Amino acid sequence: MALDVGLCVQTACVWEATARKPGNVHRFRDFADVSYLDFLLSAAAIAPVMSTACHRRVGATVLEAIAATRRVVASNTNLGVVLLLAPLAAVADATDMRAALAPLLDNLDVEDARLVFEAIRLAEPGGLGEAPEQDVHAEPTLPLRQIMALAADRDLIARQYANGFREVLEQGVPAIRQGIDETGSLEGAIIQAQLRLLAQDPDTLIARKRGTAEAEEASHRARGVLKDGWSALAEFDAWLRAEGNGRNPGATADLIAASLFVLLREGTISLPLRHVWDAGFNWNM
Repeated sequence: MALDVGLCVQTACVWEATARKPGNVHRFRDFADVSYLDFLLSAAAIAPVMSTACHRRVGATVLEAIAATRRVVASNTNLGVVLLLAPLAAVADATDMRAALAPLLDNLDVEDARLVFEAIRLAEPGGLGEAPEQDVHAEPTLPLRQIMALAADRDLIARQYANGFREVLEQGVPAIRQGIDETGSLEGAIIQAQLRLLAQDPDTLIARKRGTAEAEEASHRARGVLKDGWSALAEFDAWLRAEGNGRNPGATADLIAASLFVLLREGTISLPLRHVWDAGFNWNM
């Protein structure tokens, strides 16, 4: 029997937050303004909203999920992942996610954009700045997908709306599958997938906070870890954390959570979990 959508959302978010990914909050590392517990509470808060996503417009789901999150945490923990999960959770049939997403994304309208803008203002994400067109502090005049396309070159989350979730479905999902085969564990697969996604695309949250050069450096270092193996993880983690949370690869983490959700929905990963969790490596936290 298929898992409830809300349970898939909560499980995917918990797994993503728990895995010891370099530069991110996880069960052994917090940031000054946000903790691992905040991410667990956020996952629990949005699960019931996402479980009924197929019955409301995407923008309304995004706003309701962010409002539910802000009732339990004081910082932005999940705007990116909520933006990704809202359309994915609205798909009733998970057998062909890409085909089902296409009409849903095409039908997003100005009202969806208005609701998403309200959600973004409520979440107060760091490093947002001002956009030259369709700024979130003003009223939108274009459908949501068109607005996301305007930001696709500078934001990995917006890019998914523009290209049909290509990085999630064609990079993130296969990377986790490959990681499970290669590491024999779910945590190892998640960490390996983070490295592969970072190696392919500079993290746009890092770029927004620290600039393009540092985002590209993070990608270069991720490629180095993939080449050198687990022994290079600690050094990469230390570099990412050297500037507080400015080098937090948060957009990549959001893609990982969305990819895990897809794998749960399609049944590739099932509960009870058949794979061991621990990555089987030991590095200085």
